[in-house]
Amino acid sequence: MINRYTVIGQPIAHSVSPDIHHVFGELSQRRIHYTRTEATPETFASVVHDWKRQGGLGCNVTMPFKQQALEVVDRIKPCAQRAGALNTIFMHKDGSLVGYNTDGSGLLADLRSTLSADPAGKRVLMIGAGGAARGVLGPLMDRQPEALVIVNRTVNKATKLAEQFDVNQTLSAVGLDDLSAQPAFDIIINATSSGLTGDELTLPASLIGTSTLAYDMVYSNQDTPFMAWARANGAPRVVDGFGMLVEQAADAFVIWQGVRPKTRLVYPRLVHLR
Repeated sequence: MINRYTVIGQPIAHSVSPDIHHVFGELSQRRIHYTRTEATPETFASVVHDWKRQGGLGCNVTMPFKQQALEVVDRIKPCAQRAGALNTIFMHKDGSLVGYNTDGSGLLADLRSTLSADPAGKRVLMIGAGGAARGVLGPLMDRQPEALVIVNRTVNKATKLAEQFDVNQTLSAVGLDDLSAQPAFDIIINATSSGLTGDELTLPASLIGTSTLAYDMVYSNQDTPFMAWARANGAPRVVDGFGMLVEQAADAFVIWQGVRPKTRLVYPRLVHLR
């Protein structure tokens, strides 16, 4: 039997998730057929239920439906409840739809295993206070960083997020004008979809230290504006979110198939996507 999965989003034609999951299937000797499915806010719920009726075993959910998906599933796992969004739906054999969020665990796996940049005990700066930031803050705070600072144009939005996730008294929110007073960070994570441009957002170069990792959660086969800013200001390590994409997909795969692919074997098979 072929196990059928899909990723639902708008737009979705650019998604590389089918490439990733088909490699997972080959490496784990599972028969996988993974497709892309376009939806709109009006059709999203019916698209999910139609996929289930057609025999689909699960689906991934990408922008702009991660929050809307909470209203479609029957059960929400703590990881998705905490994030206020989900990116993975498991179509349980009892007929229920179960929602998960693997974004945070995927980011951590990439930071810790691939990049050797465990946030534990480190100074971390998060740029942005939207859904992408919210989706990964919980797992990041679980690693007990020395400090995690959220910077956002709208300070109140960042403050509310900090108040919700600050369990260790190490999470704070600042405005752009306050960043120049901050010491350099070990890890700077861009959680905005638009990236960083000189016109839209200017960050002081003093945020970058001699060992700073600049990490853009956006997957891109060329430098994003944030990555270009980081390189121009001397960041020794600058990466995009491709590793996070692979790792969060692996966490979804284990939910569906009960086995987590060895992702170190996956990257050489995906060089054509870089």
